[in-house]
Amino acid sequence: MTNLKKVLWGTALLGLVICGGIAYTIYNTIFTPNTGFNNDQAILFIPSNASFAELKDQLTPLLKDVDAFEAVAKRKGYAGAIKGGKYAIKKGMNNNDIVNTLRSQNIPVRISFNNQETLTALAGRIAGQLEADSTDLLNAMTSSSFLGENGFNEATQLGMYLPNTYEFFWNTDAVDFRDRMLKEYKRFWNQERLQKAKALNLTPNEVISLAAIVQKETVKTDERPRVAGVYLNRIRKGIALQADPTVIFAIKKETGNYDTIIKRVLYRDLEMDSPYNTYKYPGLPPGPITMPDISSIDAVLDPEKHDYLFFVADVSNFGYHKFAKTLAQHNRNKVQYVRWLNNQKIRR
Repeated sequence: MTNLKKVLWGTALLGLVICGGIAYTIYNTIFTPNTGFNNDQAILFIPSNASFAELKDQLTPLLKDVDAFEAVAKRKGYAGAIKGGKYAIKKGMNNNDIVNTLRSQNIPVRISFNNQETLTALAGRIAGQLEADSTDLLNAMTSSSFLGENGFNEATQLGMYLPNTYEFFWNTDAVDFRDRMLKEYKRFWNQERLQKAKALNLTPNEVISLAAIVQKETVKTDERPRVAGVYLNRIRKGIALQADPTVIFAIKKETGNYDTIIKRVLYRDLEMDSPYNTYKYPGLPPGPITMPDISSIDAVLDPEKHDYLFFVADVSNFGYHKFAKTLAQHNRNKVQYVRWLNNQKIRR
C-alpha cells in the first residue's frame, strides 16, 4: 500500500511537471517577445487576397520564430482570416500582440494628388499610393454608367476629383476610391458654392472648366481672382476666351503626348480645329484642361470685380500679369512680352 501511494504521488508529480512544462511552452509561445528588428516598428502591406504562406514570407525577416507565430495564429483563428491593409508591428511585440494587431489595426494612409491633366495620369498617381492597380482604377473612373448617373461625361470626368490630401485604407479597391471621391465632390459643392455658381450662370462642371484655365494661366494664387474676373467679363460680353492654355491642351490631346512642353503658342496653332481651341470656338471648352485646385475654383466663384478684358505676362514681375481694359492698351503690353520671348530665343 505504501508503495502504491508512492507510485501515485510520483505519477501525480510527474503529471504536474509535464503540465507545467506544457503551460510554460504555451506561455512562451504566446507571450514572449518575438520581433527580430532593431527599429521601433516595421510596416507591413498585406494584399487583400494574401495567403497565410505569403504573410509568413513577409514576416520571416521580422520575427525571431515564425513557426511560433504560426502556432498562435492558427490557435486564434487568424491563419484563415487574413485581412489586407497596412499594419505596424512594434519592436518587442509578442505573438499574441502581433496577431491582434494584424486582425484589427489597419492603419489609414494619406494620399495626395494634384495637377493631373488626364484620368490616366491620375489613376497612375493613385496606384502608387493604394493597393488598387491603375487599370482597375481607370476602368472604375471611366465607367459610362457611373458617369451618366452622376452628371459627368468623358470631357468633364476629371473635374470630379478635387486635389487634396485624403485618408484611405491602403487596401481600398478602385470602385470604393471612385465612390469616395464622388462623396468628396458632393460635399465640396455645398449650397453656398452652388448658389455662387448659379449667380454666375455657370454649372459646377463649367466652373471647374474655367478654374482649370485660371490654374494654367497663373501660379500666383493671389492673382487668380483677377484672372477669373477677366474671363467672366469676356463670357458676359460674348467675347471668345482666347486662352493660350486651351490651345496647348488641344495640341497635347491631338498628339496624345501630355508631357509636351510648349512655352510659346504660335499663330498657326490658333487655327487648330479643336473644341478646346478657345480662339476658334467661343465659350468654355467641353471640360477641364487640367485638374484645378480649390484656390482656382474658389477664384472663379469669388472673382475680382473689374473691367479688364485682357492680360499678358509681366516680364518685369515674373509670375504675374499686366491687365488691360482695351485692346490698344493690351497690344502695348504685349509688345514687351513678345520682345522678351524673342530675346530669350523661345520659339516654341
